[in-house]
Amino acid sequence: MRIGITHGDFNGVGYEVILKALSDDRMLELFTPVVYGIPALADWYAGKLESEPLSWHTVSSAGSVKNGTYNFVDIYPDGSVPEVHAGESTPEAGKASLMALEMAVEDLKTGIVDALVTAPINKNNIQGEDFKFPGHTEYLEDRLGEGDMKKALMILCAGGLRVALATAHVPLSEVSQAITKELIIEKLEIFNRSLRRDFGVNNPRIAVLSVNPHAGDHGVIGTEDDGVVAPAVDDARQAGIQAFGPYPSDGFFGAGHYRKFDGVLAMYHDQGLIPFKTLSMDEGVNFTAGLPYVRTSPDHGTGYDIAGHGEASEESLRAAIYTAIDIVRNRERYDEACKNPLERSMPERGHRQRDRQQQD
Repeated sequence: MRIGITHGDFNGVGYEVILKALSDDRMLELFTPVVYGIPALADWYAGKLESEPLSWHTVSSAGSVKNGTYNFVDIYPDGSVPEVHAGESTPEAGKASLMALEMAVEDLKTGIVDALVTAPINKNNIQGEDFKFPGHTEYLEDRLGEGDMKKALMILCAGGLRVALATAHVPLSEVSQAITKELIIEKLEIFNRSLRRDFGVNNPRIAVLSVNPHAGDHGVIGTEDDGVVAPAVDDARQAGIQAFGPYPSDGFFGAGHYRKFDGVLAMYHDQGLIPFKTLSMDEGVNFTAGLPYVRTSPDHGTGYDIAGHGEASEESLRAAIYTAIDIVRNRERYDEACKNPLERSMPERGHRQRDRQQQD
């Protein structure tokens, strides 16, 4: 299996966590890494870490990668090397992060790599004519959505804890207007499908969090929960999705009720991510569900405050790699199990019927 890994913002902790995660050669027994970035910068960060540079097979195109070794797709094949300003946001870093992302996405679509793991980007310096999105999730939805799988869903996962977001990178002042009955049902459908296909949960139970404190207290603190969220949960349940709620988020996480569910749908970004990162920051993974392709990332940002100091933990990136591998395999197993069951069973029935006729 080939896993594409983008370098993210090269002034952040991307190279550090990539180098640390790949430093164990046993990783090559699980997958073939294909890193998209600038080899000279990887060596520069290896020097900062006082570690031996990895033995890269450097190519200008992923079509030339070799299985069973560390591959590096050089996004600047002319040999130019931008200047590093560790811990700072620069236009050059934004340009390079987008170049790596675009190359990796094209290779993901053509099947050269089986999954994509993205190191953190700076959502400001990457903006431009070719990137006008609030984050990776929205960009990937635009680039990778196909057929019945056009809508992306951000899921933060760690072990059995899976938190999805009804609205992701939306200003808090706009959340209430953005949350509609149709949106909640759509996200529940994607979440339910992903829990089954991507995580191997046969009959998932999904908790839905409320918009307002205390789930609105029956209209005392807002009407969205009684008027929008609860009807959406009811309709989803009528459609066969085991959805429950809305639950006030403070007590839901504080009392550990999340352990009784296979997934939790939060209404907005910080409602879901604050408790998730409090519980699972080191090993948390951001997975983009709902699309035909597999993409994961660590659950942290560029880490400018510690970039270049050797302090960044690689655990979340390593977990993102493992999760990507697991999801690719889970999808293969699920699709094989669900592939044309009637066609597989009909010949057997036909043989049994002929056998009975011959016995008669």
